[in-house]
Amino acid sequence: MGMHNGGQPPTGPACRWIGDRGLRVVTGEETLARLAALSAHGFSELDDMIPADDSLLLVLRPGARVSAQLWAALAAPLPGALAATGRCQEIAVEYGGAAGPDLAALAERAGMDRVTYISSHAAAEYTVAFLGFQPGFPYLHGLPDALHAPRRATPRVRVAAGSVAIGGAYCGIYPAGGPGGWQIIGRTATVLFDPACEVPALLMPGDRVRFVPR
Repeated sequence: MGMHNGGQPPTGPACRWIGDRGLRVVTGEETLARLAALSAHGFSELDDMIPADDSLLLVLRPGARVSAQLWAALAAPLPGALAATGRCQEIAVEYGGAAGPDLAALAERAGMDRVTYISSHAAAEYTVAFLGFQPGFPYLHGLPDALHAPRRATPRVRVAAGSVAIGGAYCGIYPAGGPGGWQIIGRTATVLFDPACEVPALLMPGDRVRFVPR
């Protein structure tokens, strides 16, 4: 499948066709840098590029083929300064209490008191790796190793909109209320997703986030 869209590259990252128009490219930790590099070229055969945890989905325009130039770009070494080019967004967070019911347990797990835990979380700069789960939900890289924590064994039936949460090595923010299994440490009043806006999602892959305790 997909041979009529350009086949497979002779060298470069592992690729797999998804239907007739989607090409999944394994990118590992270089997903955002590869996304930035391809965006800079402006390949006309691409309709969209969707980053995920360790891969990039290239969506071709109907009837388009993967050009030799695109195959070459996928195999080319990446410049070192492409990954952190997004906007930096400061997000005010109310930590702990009713807004962050899991914070005390996570602080104990990390061997920290509440103040130290909050300071550690807020001192880091995060990068939006990709969006998923809910519209506008950012998966944030940059969580300090000491704060990594597994998802809850039993998900909550309802998590409030704006909840700042930890799931494994990621930090995330729930744009809307609903069920969720991540550990909730705080809440923000910042609107993460507004369908009435020209660009509905506040955060996009490559953007940076800093949390500000309030």
